[in-house]
This record gives sequence, structure tokens and C-alpha cells, in this order.
Amino acid sequence: MKTIFNKFQTFIILLVSAVLVWSCDNNMEDGLVTNVSVNVSSFKVNDISGDIDNKNDKITVTLPYGTSVNAVAPIIEIPQGAVISPASGTVIDFSQPVKFRVKNGNIYKDYQVTVQAQVPIISFKINGLSATINHSSKTISLTMPEGTNLTALEPVIELANGVSINPASGTIINFSSPVQFTVSNANLTEIYTAKVTTPVSGPTVAFLGTAATRTGLTNPDEIAASDWLFGKFSGAVYVSMADVSSGAANLTGIDVLWWHFDSATALPGDALNANVTSKIKTYLNAGGNILLTGFAAQYVDALGIVPSGKGPNNVFGDFLPNGFVDAGSDWGISFKGHETHPVFEGLQTYESGKANFLQKGTFRLNHTAWWFLPDWGGYVNGAGWRTQTGGNNLASEAWDNTLDGRVAIAEFPSGTANKKCITISMGAYDWYNETVNGAPSQPNGFLDNIKKITENSLNYLVTN
Repeated sequence: MKTIFNKFQTFIILLVSAVLVWSCDNNMEDGLVTNVSVNVSSFKVNDISGDIDNKNDKITVTLPYGTSVNAVAPIIEIPQGAVISPASGTVIDFSQPVKFRVKNGNIYKDYQVTVQAQVPIISFKINGLSATINHSSKTISLTMPEGTNLTALEPVIELANGVSINPASGTIINFSSPVQFTVSNANLTEIYTAKVTTPVSGPTVAFLGTAATRTGLTNPDEIAASDWLFGKFSGAVYVSMADVSSGAANLTGIDVLWWHFDSATALPGDALNANVTSKIKTYLNAGGNILLTGFAAQYVDALGIVPSGKGPNNVFGDFLPNGFVDAGSDWGISFKGHETHPVFEGLQTYESGKANFLQKGTFRLNHTAWWFLPDWGGYVNGAGWRTQTGGNNLASEAWDNTLDGRVAIAEFPSGTANKKCITISMGAYDWYNETVNGAPSQPNGFLDNIKKITENSLNYLVTN
């Protein structure tokens, strides 16, 4: 009987507990309204619908060329019962991105809204080669292959709707000196200056590689980077790690070494060979310079550019057949506080101190070898990293305006050993767009920024 009574007593206790829990749950649901939507369904400016990215909480509206964005009133549709701030119909200055908050019940969502006027010149090509267009400085620059006759070239120009240009697309033009192009529509007229050149003598840049010759490179990203270099600088040479090791490569006349390594997360044994590292250290100690990009950023440890163990602490990436497409977000950097640094000169920016390098919708392998600051390595923030490595962190991810989260681009100034080095190691630094299931990937619309920051880095290392 005692056993039966104990079981009955236990049952009563469990039943009362369940009732109490059910009662608490109902009280919580009565007090919190969460089964509602906070997604913007429509965002229009001047009857033009914006692109709403609810995954990344971003809205982008592109207006016709010449439209002022300093005082526009967006018309916004939101779910029933929700409120948005600023409210629909409010006149707003969109010269910079604006935060909108949608609140419904007890939940809310913040959107970053960008309203921008379309650029007038979409592309500028000569003989199939694409020029770099900087819409901030109104400049167009293109380097043609060595030996090209600049006096009779025919640019093919793609314009925004309603825009005209003079000289017109298809006109044969003498580019032996800069040429001014006038673009206009009903609202605005501007002048772009186009400069077409052949490879400059510039610095002597040695492209490092593990292959015996440049034609022996097999990684598409490394091939694309080296092809750009040899098309850009007439003084470019290829140097293999084996030739450095044996002494066959004389580094004395080299202004800058550039190693772009994309083939594996771990550095190859050829590069870590003591004969190679000692010779490169000797070159750096004598005043040489080195640019390390991609996974090669890890080389700062082996070369003693940073104290032992203080190289990149967050190295990762996919390799084919893996990889992915980020359909919602462009990938870029924040270099807030370093806007005037020569490395960033002439970049196409979407706001001051921020530039994109990899376009949304483009296939990517996300090859990354950077420093992760907040939780790993005992750095805590950018200041801690600078103290411990002796470097200067120049850029982080686009969201990180204080540069305390990641070190994506860094420089290591001259010290007692006269070492000079720049590292570029974010996943957005991607020279080659791999095919997806055998089909070509969407081209990266920000490839010119990759070329520009590389050119800037090479020149900066020579002149500083």
C-alpha cells in the first residue's frame, strides 16, 4: 500500500508541475508577440523599386545617372501592424547608407539602405581588354600589351540608359596622350579622362613560385595573378623557389618579391627550406621588399618578419569541387582611418574607407590567411596586435570600422633589419573565377580593385 501511495503522490506532483509550466508558457505567449514579420516588402524611390536582401538585411536602390540622392523620400511597404523608422515618405539624405528599423510586436530588424545613382560608364574596352574606371576621380586607365600602337585605338564603351558620350564608342582615337570623354544626360554633364599606356618600366618585380618556370604554374589563381603582373610591368621576372635555394636566382637587382600562393592552406616545403628562407632574409635585410598574398601571408613567420608564432592564426578555405556562391553580399574591406594610405589610392569605394573586392553571385573558394583578433592569440584588438607583431593593421572586414576584429591587410615597416612587407590575405582577394559544374562563373565586377591594390602595394614597397 505504501508503494501505491508513493506512486500516486509522485503522479500528483508531476501533474501540478506540468500545469504550472503550461500556465507559465501561456503567460509568456500572452506577453510577447513574436509570431510576426519584420521584413520590408517594398522599398521605392522615385517609383524605382529597390533590391531587398532579407538574408543580409540590406536594401539597394539604383537611380538613373545624374539623380541627386541628397533629399529623396522613399515609399516603403511593411507588414500589417509593423512600424518603420524613418517613416515612409520622410525626406532623407542618402549620400551615405542609412539605417531603417522595422518593429512589429516584440521583435525588430535593422536594414542598411543604400540609394545611389547609376554610374554613366559601365565598361570601357579596347581590343577586348577592360579598363579600370574610377567614378570618384572621373578617370579611366588601361594598360595595353607591350608594343601596342597607341595612336589608333577603338574603344568599345557601354553606357547607362539615357547617357551619351563624346567621342562616341567605336571612334578611332589617338591615345598617345590622355583623352577627355564627355558623358551627359538630361540632368548632368561630366568629363572623364582616359589614359591608355603600355607596360611601364616601373619596379623590377619577381613573381615567386614553386614551379620551375612561369609556364609550369598550375593553380588558376596564381596564373591569373602572374599574367596580370607580366602584362603590367615590363620589368617583371619569374623566380622559382628552387632557383632561390640553389643561388641561381640573383635577388640583388629585384625591387620587390611577390609571392601569391593559392594552392594549399599549408605552405609548401620548398618555401620553408632553410636555403630559401635564409636567402630571402638576407635580401630583406639588405633593403629588399616583399608582398605576400593569399595563403603566402603565413610566410611572415618563417621569414622572421613577425615574432615566432605570431603569423596569421585563422587560415582556411575550400578547394574544388567544393566552393560556393554568396548570392546576397559583396565581399570587401574597411580601411577606416587609413583612407589616405597609398595602398588604397584610386580604389573604387562604396563609401569613404570601404571597398568591395568580390561581387555577390560570383563563385568563391574563400581562401583566407588572416589574423583573428578578439578571441585568439591574446591580441584582443588592433592595438594589441600591433604591439605584439610590430605591424600596422591597414584593413579588416567591411563591417569592422575600428579594425579590431580581423587583420586582412597589413604592413610591416622598416625596422632594425630594414624589413618591408605587405600582406593581403582576405578571401575576397580572388584573381580567378572557377567554373561551377563545368559552367563559367559570373565574372567578378570588382576585379579592378584587386589589380589596383596589388599595383599600389608593389609601388608603395619600392618608394617607402
